[in-house]
Amino acid sequence: MALTNPENPLLPAANRTGGLDQDWAGDDQDWWDWYVTLAANDAAPVDLVEGPGLPDVEPASDEQLARELAEPYDLDPAAVESFARDAFVKLPGVLSPAVVRRLAGRLEDLLVAEHGSDVAGRFTALEQMWLHDELMREVALSPRIGGLAAALLGEPGVRIYHDNALSKEPGCGRTPWHHDAEHFPLQTTQAVTAWMPMSAIPGRMGPLSFARGVRVLDELDDLEFDKVGTTYDVAVAERLTERGVEVEAGPFAVGEVSFHSALCFHTAGPNLTTQPRRALATTYFADGARVVTSPTLISGTWREFLPGVEPGGLAVSDLNPVVGRRG
Repeated sequence: MALTNPENPLLPAANRTGGLDQDWAGDDQDWWDWYVTLAANDAAPVDLVEGPGLPDVEPASDEQLARELAEPYDLDPAAVESFARDAFVKLPGVLSPAVVRRLAGRLEDLLVAEHGSDVAGRFTALEQMWLHDELMREVALSPRIGGLAAALLGEPGVRIYHDNALSKEPGCGRTPWHHDAEHFPLQTTQAVTAWMPMSAIPGRMGPLSFARGVRVLDELDDLEFDKVGTTYDVAVAERLTERGVEVEAGPFAVGEVSFHSALCFHTAGPNLTTQPRRALATTYFADGARVVTSPTLISGTWREFLPGVEPGGLAVSDLNPVVGRRG
């Protein structure tokens, strides 16, 4: 059924009529400003508390950071089994506190340069940082992170889709329930996102929360996406409760990294602290995947991440090198 309600002012005018089968008409930040309006939030005001701060260590040197991001991670086979069963896994100590501290400082500089400091209550983002920043390139093309993505997916090689900086500013509300297979215009669900927090993330700061189970999508695939309001977010939450689906909503420790499949339904709470909740997120997909024949507006600015690739084509461009191989 076509959705024609034009009442969400953050939906670009060109996207206010018709259904989802159309290109996104704004830029990437426009997409995020719109997307967070689709989450249901408690209207009652809440006092913000102090955040956890950044790791209290000296930032890593260039050499230390490059070495760590190149070294393989000792992946427990039980973690691979957990990912296959649950569609996500949280891995401790993927990044050292020193590397987190160094990346957090650079991310602060990049976000302020792009968005300024007057961003309270917003969800600010940056994409494709690896194309112009050497430190972010080390993360996006990291053999450690990419190797984990390939191992968890059980693929001999994975390509990068994009890198991503996500900053949930103080007072920003929830991220709506969603699964990334809706967002990636790929003819495969063999895709995974590494979510790398730039500090500890306690509950009041809005850590990612995951619906446990690789088949959860089967419980929800009849629900209709709402591009103007919160009905989809609410319906997903209600269905998960009705079906007794377990949700992992715990905090993140410094250096802990989560990997969630394109099949994984996930959300994130509001940031009720005075510190931005920042993370780097890099998405990988199985080498050999193709683009779907009909990308939708939910895929956002996908052509920027797959330049020159047309719907139905092989998902390969100069911006999608193989960056992870299964050990």
